[in-house]
Amino acid sequence: MLEIRNLHASVGEVEILKGIDLQVKPGEVHAIMGPNGSGKSTLAYVLAGKPGYVVTAGEVTFLGKDLLPMKPEDRARAGLFLSFQHPLEIPGVRLDQFLRAGINGIRKSRGLEELDVLKFDRHLVKKVQLLEMDQGLVRRSVNEGFSGGERKRNEVLQMAVLEPTLAILDEPDSGLDIDAVQEAAKGINQQRGPENATILITHYQRILNYVVPDVVHVLINGRIVRSGGKELALEVEAQGYEELQEAEATLRSSG
Repeated sequence: MLEIRNLHASVGEVEILKGIDLQVKPGEVHAIMGPNGSGKSTLAYVLAGKPGYVVTAGEVTFLGKDLLPMKPEDRARAGLFLSFQHPLEIPGVRLDQFLRAGINGIRKSRGLEELDVLKFDRHLVKKVQLLEMDQGLVRRSVNEGFSGGERKRNEVLQMAVLEPTLAILDEPDSGLDIDAVQEAAKGINQQRGPENATILITHYQRILNYVVPDVVHVLINGRIVRSGGKELALEVEAQGYEELQEAEATLRSSG
């Protein structure tokens, strides 16, 4: 589904990603862990096509197509979804109307009939009920007055409504108490299936107690220094990143 080869990327004059290799197959959940400043969010932004993040080397293919020349909106229409670490408020734009515009943009790009208000409302109600959310939230402006937990659950609702092929979740657990983490994790798990995949970016292991990954990668200083099963997250939680940072430094000096 997604294949990244020797990806290098910079912001301004600073190189952030320094040779990322990653392959994600349908049905898989990949967790990417790492300390602050390691490049986790940069990887998410590069994949989503955020302006200002410049790829200087490497290749990225998504569903067999070259991802890098595509505009951000074309990547979204192709099935790539990014949830934000810090979701923004959009005053004056109702959440249900925002989501209907999004799903119809995707459907139109694929030659499908757009959903009218009634058909979309039925689709939305099913997703809201599945996630056990307050129905009133979807009638409010996007994230306006939402708590931290409500904002993160709103991101999960957007993923559920749009049904992406590849979801990139940038720290869906940040700033949440344990109850909110469990609620967000439940919503993420409900979207897992054999035809889609998820990249979950996190500092900590705790959300991985509830969203169990197939593969865990540790990203330090712009490089993936270790990959393994779910046990790797427990090892990182117990030992911290210091030992792995030393391994990255050794890799850098030898390379």
